[in-house]
Order: sequence, then structure tokens, then C-alpha cells
Amino acid sequence: MSDANLLAGPAVRRLRRREGLTQTAMAAALGISPSYLNLIERNQRPLTGRIVVQLAELYDFDPRRLKQDDAVGGVDGLRRRLADERFADLAIDRDEIAEWLAAAPHAALAFARLFDTTTGYTPTQSNDPLDLVRREIERWRNHFPDLDTAAEELSDELRLSNADIGAALAERLRSKHQIAIRILPSDVMPDALRRLDLHARQLQLSELLDSSARNFQIAVQLALLEQRDEIAAIANGAHFTDRAAWRLFRRHLAAYFAAAVLMPYGRLLRACETTGYDLIVLQRRFGVSFEQLAHRLTTLHRVGQRGLPFFMARLDQAGQFSKRYAGGSGTLMLESDATCPLWSVHAAFSAGRRIVAQQVEVEDASGTPTRWLTLARSIEGSVTPAGEPPRFVVVLGVEARLAGQLAQVQGVNLAPEAATPIGMGCARCHRMDCRQRSLPPRGAALQFNERERGLTPFDFNA
Repeated sequence: MSDANLLAGPAVRRLRRREGLTQTAMAAALGISPSYLNLIERNQRPLTGRIVVQLAELYDFDPRRLKQDDAVGGVDGLRRRLADERFADLAIDRDEIAEWLAAAPHAALAFARLFDTTTGYTPTQSNDPLDLVRREIERWRNHFPDLDTAAEELSDELRLSNADIGAALAERLRSKHQIAIRILPSDVMPDALRRLDLHARQLQLSELLDSSARNFQIAVQLALLEQRDEIAAIANGAHFTDRAAWRLFRRHLAAYFAAAVLMPYGRLLRACETTGYDLIVLQRRFGVSFEQLAHRLTTLHRVGQRGLPFFMARLDQAGQFSKRYAGGSGTLMLESDATCPLWSVHAAFSAGRRIVAQQVEVEDASGTPTRWLTLARSIEGSVTPAGEPPRFVVVLGVEARLAGQLAQVQGVNLAPEAATPIGMGCARCHRMDCRQRSLPPRGAALQFNERERGLTPFDFNA
């Protein structure tokens, strides 16, 4: 969450009243003056990241509730409702809507509910299994503390018997579950990377897996065997009505546990802090792939022992997301099916294994600019016996104001004026002067002047 734009006074006031606190008492707990808290509650001062963390830790408060955008679809959701012909004469602009949503989110929600009920308007919310699972993961901020603790304990136990984590994982599978590891040729397993053969008591792995992928698959199998009940309990708690969503979420939780075994929480966080989150060093130290490490960095949200709030995504060469985790970062950069051609993730496909760093500026739901440092690197998907392997780019991102401590930030200008303005695809981007624009913003009123042709293909009202 950006210090510069988080105005959430009504939410803070509701929290204080819920806790039965005076402004003086809450201000003392937060280490600020009562007058400053009063300004925050009146939306005359933004919340800093420090205060957001204190609210979360002192009052068991979910920071996402500081922004009441989701229930109404954010500024765009209100804007679509206010586009109704009954409001045409009011000429309500985007800034007014953003101010309304920030100052009185519950009033905006009440309007949205009444409008939806009387008009039959249905906000679009996907029931696709992938979207359902992603929403559940983000509800947890991609941090599952019970699985993390169990994985850390298992990792410590494994390392007592063998410093080689791969050998230790294989021995655990053999001694506790009587299952042996067998590496099979690709022509024997042409369509699978991992297969559990209970009749032969074998975990069969493709020879095409490298050591990091092999260790990960063994750890996934241990998760399915040893954390079956815990994983099922978390998955059942999501109350999915779609069985495919339940199974996808269960698969995510098994992979989460596997990554936590390979990169146990305490050891990884200490390594991050001592190396400046040096991605190359961390890969080597834990014997993991770039993608595995990127996943894991989005999960470091243990109370009192938090890492930097990274987001992570994986894109294909068409700019489509195949994975995306906000990871408690608060970013909106992953909330669109389209990406911006000015974002350097696209250039990472031709950069080999080099990490491409870029500072970007993106507008949040209220239209306020936020700055992020993104680190992108190309990877290859699962190797196949024939043909070229699929190619992707994995990108990590963190707020620019937090990026100064990163090893990979060397050579990157983090001054605000150096940020590259990007959008979330042309249809959701309201920047007026982008020469790369392919489409006008959805819902914008187009303007035409036959006497002149501008530098951009579309003129529109913001």
C-alpha cells in the first residue's frame, strides 16, 4: 500500500469504534498524536505503511478492508452504474467518484446495492474455477501459517539426517511411506512428469526434470501423503460449490507446502535480509528455480516476521497471465487480462536469463499514481521429448519505496520522475498521451475533430 494515496479515514474510524477506543487511546497505541489520527479519520492525511501494519497486528485487522472497492467494482464499477441515462445531466467525473468511494465507501455500497436491485444490474464476477481459487488465495494473502509451521518442522527434521535435501526427501518417502523413487525415460513417461504407482510402491519421475523440479515433485508427494487432512480442511473452508475449484485449491496448497519445505520460512527470511533479497544467491542457496523462489517470496506474511510484500506473475508470449499472486502487495497490476506493451516484462523474452528491472507507474482504483519496481526473467516450461519447450516470463514486483534495499536495484533509477507510466491494458487505461495505445478506454466518450489528427489514435474524455 502506498503512503502517497491510501486515504481510508472512514474505515479507520469504524475500526476504532468497533474496538471501543477514543482517538486518544488509539493514537497512543499507534504512536501518533490524537490530532494526526483525527486528520487521518477525516481523510486529510494518508495512512503510512507503518500504521497499516500496526493496525493489522494490534487489532487483528485485514488491511484489505481499508479499501472498500471490491464490493462495488471500484471506481470503474461505480462509473458504469452512474453512466445510466438518469444521471447523464449530472456530468459526474472520475475524480468525484474516486472521492466518494474514499470518503464514504459504505454510502457508495448502499447506492450500488439499491441500483443493482432496482435495475437488475449484475456486477461481473467470474465463477471460473481459476478465478474462484485465486480469490481464495488472495483472501489468505497466499500465506497459510499452519502449513508453513509443519513444513518448517519437517525441513528441520530432514536436514538432521542429510544435508542434501533431495536425498533427505527421498529417504523420508522410503522410510516412512515405503515408496521408492524411480527415474524413468521420457519415452516411458511421454505425457507425465510425476506418477505415483502404489502397486509398485514407486514415485515415478521423468528424466527430463532437473534437480530443483525433482525435489519439488517429491516434496509435493510428501505433502499429499503427510498433510492430507490439513490441506483438505483448508480447502473445505473455502466452501467451493465447484469441485474443480476445490481440487485446484488443494493442488495449490500441496505446492505451497512443498515450497515451504525447500525454503523454510525462518531460514529463507534471514537469507533474504542478509543478502538484500538477491534472487540469484537465494536460488543457489536453496537449490530452487527462479519460478519456485518467486512464488515463495509472495508468501512471507507471518505476524511479527514479515518479508517484503512482493507480487508475482507468469506471462506467456501473448502477454496472458498463467499465474498471478498479489501476495499482500495491494497491487492492481494483475487485475486485468491484458498487459501494457510498455512494461518491460515483454522485453525479458529476448533477454536470456538476465533479470530485467524497471520502475513503473500505475494508477490505482482512484486514479492516483503508484510506483513499483518489477524484476522479470524468462524461463522455459516443462521440457518435452520433442519440440521446443514453452516459454514464459516470471515477474516479481514490490512498491518502489521499499525497493532500495534490494540487490537487483543497482543501476535502476528509483526517482519518481524516472518511472515508466503503464496501464493495465488499453481498455482499462485512461492515460491521455500514450502513442502505444491500441484501443480507447472502455466506457470513455470518444472525441472527434476532422480538422486535425493527434499523435495518438483516439481522443477521449478522461
